[in-house]
Amino acid sequence: METLRTVGPAMLALLTALGFDWATRRRGLNPPGFDSTPMDSTTRRLGDHLRQGFSLALLWVVLWVGVFMPLGALGLDNEIDLSVLSFPQLFLLHGLLILCVAVWYVCGYVGIPGHPIRSGDSWQAQLGFRALSIRREIGLGLVAGVGAWLAVLTALVSIGMAIWWLGGEGLLPTEPPALIPWMAALPIGFRLLLSLSAGVVEETFFRGFLQPRFGIAASTALFVLAHASYEQPLMLVGITILSLIYGALAKWRQNIWPAIAAHFLFDSIQLLVVIPTALDLLPDDGEGVLLPVASSLVSTYLSLG
Repeated sequence: METLRTVGPAMLALLTALGFDWATRRRGLNPPGFDSTPMDSTTRRLGDHLRQGFSLALLWVVLWVGVFMPLGALGLDNEIDLSVLSFPQLFLLHGLLILCVAVWYVCGYVGIPGHPIRSGDSWQAQLGFRALSIRREIGLGLVAGVGAWLAVLTALVSIGMAIWWLGGEGLLPTEPPALIPWMAALPIGFRLLLSLSAGVVEETFFRGFLQPRFGIAASTALFVLAHASYEQPLMLVGITILSLIYGALAKWRQNIWPAIAAHFLFDSIQLLVVIPTALDLLPDDGEGVLLPVASSLVSTYLSLG
């Protein structure tokens, strides 16, 4: 069992990285730095293989550590030691995501002989940042963010109440994860920075990088798995709804600015208002339906931050 917990996530990450490479080629989106042909020189083909291999290896590591490794810890008591957790540590995964995207772009587009970077091949176009009016796209995203908040709130309350009325209250969490009060107690500026980092970095990786090349279903599945460490199924329902909304925004607008704005708005509302308020209102005795349902909602909001 221990071997499966260790090897399983690594193999799933490897298969996903290879699937991403296959899907990228199938969609005709392979970067010029990875796209040599048998007619090219041996040196050129070797260079392309090395650049592509390095990029895929880094993607494999990021998927392993950030997406699939938590699966190996499901059911184990691996609670975070909050006494030694520092604020910068919260950004380690985001740093890995950005590093992965940056390496892929540099290896695939920068300094490739015979393939100068054209305007259509800029990093803005490749990662979904190109838009006619960024201000308008952000405005649309803020409106969509309010809609996403209402959609998730409605869905989770409805599902939570239905489970409770059907006698399945044992399936609902009785208290929020310990990380929630810790994050809710951070200074306002830190909470805003967390929300901004989540909006920009996660949307760049999942919607700007993965979705056009891997598809909305696969990118959504990976987004949900990346937030699965709390082991709360109801939380994953909310994350799935949000991811589909962000993915639809990116596909509709052909850029990720609306998704970034919606994601940032959603997370900032939760970290600044909903989580602190809910923690103050939750009853200490755990009686009734309010605690399990509200705790599930709070856990969902926090995990997206």
